[in-house]
Amino acid sequence: MSTSPKSLRETNDLRHLRQIIAGLDEGVILIDPDQSLLWANDAALAMHGVERLDQLGATVDDYRARFQLRYRNNHRLAADDYPIERVAAGDSFSEVVVEVTVAGEEDPRWVHQVRSLVLNDADEDVPTCVVLIVQDVTARYEAEDRFEQSFNANPAPAVICRLADLRFVKVNQGFLEMTGQDRDAVLGKTVYDIDVLHGADQRDLAKQRLAEGRTIPQMEAELALPDGGTKLVIVAGQPIDLDERPCMLFTFADLEPRRQAESALRHSEERFTRTFQLAPVPMAIGARDGHVLCEVNASFTALTGYAADAIVGRSLADLGLWADDTVRGDVEAAIADGGDLRSHEARIAVRDGDAIDCVVSTETITIGDASCLLWAFQDITQRKATELELVEAIEAVMKDTSWFSRSIMDKLARLRAPQPDADGPGLDALTAREREVLALICRGLDDKSIARALDVSGNTVRNHVARIYAKIGVNRRTAAAAWARARGFDDGAIALRSIARGTAQRGAA
Repeated sequence: MSTSPKSLRETNDLRHLRQIIAGLDEGVILIDPDQSLLWANDAALAMHGVERLDQLGATVDDYRARFQLRYRNNHRLAADDYPIERVAAGDSFSEVVVEVTVAGEEDPRWVHQVRSLVLNDADEDVPTCVVLIVQDVTARYEAEDRFEQSFNANPAPAVICRLADLRFVKVNQGFLEMTGQDRDAVLGKTVYDIDVLHGADQRDLAKQRLAEGRTIPQMEAELALPDGGTKLVIVAGQPIDLDERPCMLFTFADLEPRRQAESALRHSEERFTRTFQLAPVPMAIGARDGHVLCEVNASFTALTGYAADAIVGRSLADLGLWADDTVRGDVEAAIADGGDLRSHEARIAVRDGDAIDCVVSTETITIGDASCLLWAFQDITQRKATELELVEAIEAVMKDTSWFSRSIMDKLARLRAPQPDADGPGLDALTAREREVLALICRGLDDKSIARALDVSGNTVRNHVARIYAKIGVNRRTAAAAWARARGFDDGAIALRSIARGTAQRGAA
């Protein structure tokens, strides 16, 4: 014998049921088997923005006409797919999420999560009432939408992976632009397919924290790029819940610009150092405060006789470089309060006690965070001597014009080809090794080249050069070469013999 659904409307149980569910936070709508709406609690009415049952609709068809439902992907529900239709048909379902729009409006007002319940008659086992249970999850989904929007709009690169399988479920535009990856190439891949912890300085700690779902502290890592290169980043991980599932949010800071800047700075410093050391102009670098030197070049050593290890860490005043306190005072006054010298004439005292006339210039530079001075010296001793000779010649002319031709011509000849001082030191004052070094100087070789030619150390060559300067009374290589040639020094033969002997010694070694 067939049985037809028995309406709960015909029983006294409806009143008791209403009393039980009236105060629930969840919305409850009771539907008669004939698809009429029996009753709804206050929560269900509020979730639809109405105050009375008739405003929901007298029947399932009325409800569908007054409220339009869409899935979260914006697809409209067919009539038979409405949760209220499905529950009226006795369908059992849970956690269906829909957006609810009031008829006549464009935008949805609420997001509902609904499930069904069928109440059967205990005796006849036929449905007496079907129940639609509604939860308003609008706030939760609005928060998720706001998170989604801010996540995608955030320029800071970020990805999110599920902790259950370590697969990426979200990636923002910042990460795609930083790495050059494709969105589809990232989503669904694991943390180790696209290794966001590659080269991390605390990789083991990061893997342990990831497995435990705990915060991963900031650390440097090398992100692998699709083109095979890497990018230096700072990566950190923060546990979050996404769609009620535990996830890990990885954020990144791109350190590649910093690495490139550091590399460019390092190369710039290397170029500066090479240029500084090879410059033919005597130069030194020192602190502006106290003028303590931190670097000198080879030309400075050749001019003053002070090697780097003897001068670095000492001030110019402590070194006694200035010829007297007056010169020192003038120089220090000129560069006080951040000023710089420009072609300032000053006399300096070199290591052997001689005085040299120089033009001194300075330039403020920054090394690290310190303000320093770059000192440049130009030896004008010969020029000043020449100027003095010209003055003397002019004075002689003014005194005796008949002597003009002989005197001036003699002075000009001396300017073009300085004559050796008959009373000065001769070649006999030099040792055999010093004559070899002098011969190579005359050939235009620098200290390093001389050291290689003679198979000796650079310090040994510098010591020989300093002794040669001291013996013949010069302070520059060009002056030493001129001194030697003025005395008919056969530099070519000696130089070739020295180079041959040095080459043989290296071959034997």
